[in-house]
Amino acid sequence: MEPLFLHSSDRGDAPATGPARPAVMTEERPSLRALFDSEESALLRFAHGIVGQRETAEDLVQEAFLRLHEHWQEVENPRAWLFRSIRNMALNHLRDHRRETTIDDGSDWASETPTAAEILGRSEAVGVLRMLMAELPEQDQQLISWKYTGSLSYDEISKRSGLTVSHVGYKLHFLLKSLADAMRRMGVESKEG
Repeated sequence: MEPLFLHSSDRGDAPATGPARPAVMTEERPSLRALFDSEESALLRFAHGIVGQRETAEDLVQEAFLRLHEHWQEVENPRAWLFRSIRNMALNHLRDHRRETTIDDGSDWASETPTAAEILGRSEAVGVLRMLMAELPEQDQQLISWKYTGSLSYDEISKRSGLTVSHVGYKLHFLLKSLADAMRRMGVESKEG
């Protein structure tokens, strides 16, 4: 990286007068293309976690980068701006397309019709959980999947994973507690608090 301010003698110009000034180094801002290359996958996972649809997630990420391009000079932290933009656009999408969005959280809504705010809240919580799950190591994702998607017992998970039954219980307890804590830090709370 070339320093932004060079002393005239460093550029080969006329000799300098007075004491030499040190070069000022500042961190370069990545190009829009470099930002796209480095963040696209994470942004797609984030968007998919909220909307649950691959095509919609791709559209949201593309739209966010187009909007960022329009405001490139004004945005100080492009990465944070992209995540916030995608979150807002995803929630708007869910609100505008709530009849198209399926939410399966195991609850029975037959007796009570949820409000739009409840649906959005649940969708956001599911999205945040998907995003957090995607960041877990593959073995931890597999343990959770076996237990909660495959409905396997600790004994069955022990046989598949090679862990002891007590270690399976400990790991699942620790993973679920960590996910719940992370969701609380992100502002996602259950009805119970």
